[in-house]
Amino acid sequence: MDLLRFITCGSVDDGKSTLIGRLLYDSDSVSLDVLATLEKRRATTGGDVDLALLTDGLKAEREQGITIDVAHKYFTTPRRKFIITDAPGHVQYTRNMVTGASNADLAIVLVDARQGVIEQTRRHTLLASLLGIQHFVLAVNKMDLVGHEEVIFQKIVADYAAITEQLKLPNVVAIPLSALNGDNVVRRSDFLPWYHGPSLLEHLESVPAAIDANPNEPRFQVQYVIRPQTEELPDYRGYAGRIQSGTYRQGDRVRIWPSGLETVIEAIEVNQQEVAAASAPQGVVLRLRDDVDVSRGATIVPISAHPAVVRELEATLCWMDERPLRAGRKLLVQHHAATVKAAVTTILQKTNIETFESQGTDEAKLNDIVRVRLKTALPLVADEYRQNRVTGAFILVDEQTGATLAAGLVAATDPEYFTDEVPAAAAFSI
Repeated sequence: MDLLRFITCGSVDDGKSTLIGRLLYDSDSVSLDVLATLEKRRATTGGDVDLALLTDGLKAEREQGITIDVAHKYFTTPRRKFIITDAPGHVQYTRNMVTGASNADLAIVLVDARQGVIEQTRRHTLLASLLGIQHFVLAVNKMDLVGHEEVIFQKIVADYAAITEQLKLPNVVAIPLSALNGDNVVRRSDFLPWYHGPSLLEHLESVPAAIDANPNEPRFQVQYVIRPQTEELPDYRGYAGRIQSGTYRQGDRVRIWPSGLETVIEAIEVNQQEVAAASAPQGVVLRLRDDVDVSRGATIVPISAHPAVVRELEATLCWMDERPLRAGRKLLVQHHAATVKAAVTTILQKTNIETFESQGTDEAKLNDIVRVRLKTALPLVADEYRQNRVTGAFILVDEQTGATLAAGLVAATDPEYFTDEVPAAAAFSI
């Protein structure tokens, strides 16, 4: 049974937590003890079951009726397994939304039927697009509060179509629904007879499963060097990590970056058992034939692969710090297990959330989406994000405090690409 990861996003009070709660509740995916707790709360407070409580776990979230942190929920139907990410809608929690969307295969963009498309709708759609999500659902929620009017739904669909055209989103499906009442969430609703498409769950069950985006370019980054040095295993040396893309086979001749040394894979271990081959996203231990110098953060690839080993690159950033970013700032690039010192040499442009056009700027403020040029102190093994979502993503970290400053996507690694002028569409064509 395959797996679909999806995220709910949109503005505050659009009903994201309630929608997830309805999905879980109507698909019989809520445990009996949780149901008992909800019923007890309903008996105390009166009214209907508060489905948002199934995802809003923090006390502050329950008190304010908003989502603050990212929540993950798991459920299964006879056709598929799901991991749901409930992302907060407030602008100040944009960093949380980026975190949640980074591993999603599909984005459900909720819109309040009374409000229509607003700035946060545009912001979250842009971020989801930048993060490589290929499938979108425009969920027009609270249709019961606008009399289930088709004309209102079609107006919102037309407004959102302008966004999808600008961002060139490949797969978008619009569904009218009411998360509170369950209309078109798990089952189709008689209150929306003019809508002839699938319910939300029916669509989620039919979306193609995610596949390895770059199977011909294997990548493996070392997370941990295993050296027991016991009497039973005095000379054992293994390199643990997760295969980020492609397939590794016993006997493959490989190159270790950034050193460039070559050797051969002597054995591959999965769950302490040797296997002939392993593929992404399996966690494995590689054993090499030669005693070469390999440390945490090193990348091991077959010699036929072509990773970019660079000290300069261009990247799209979502800036997450209260302190503005300006050219010349020194920081750390955290690229999975690899950490290198770096500096932002140039801020090339900023994306206007209203128009999606690029404009010149000399600084990035909180929640700005900018394109920058980075220079690292040591070589970094990375791919352009459009080629590999795993190896093309990184974060920027403050050297002194360890705070996360930005989420970054590698836009270009080829020095010949670097020019003083960047096309207006470059901010979302990475």
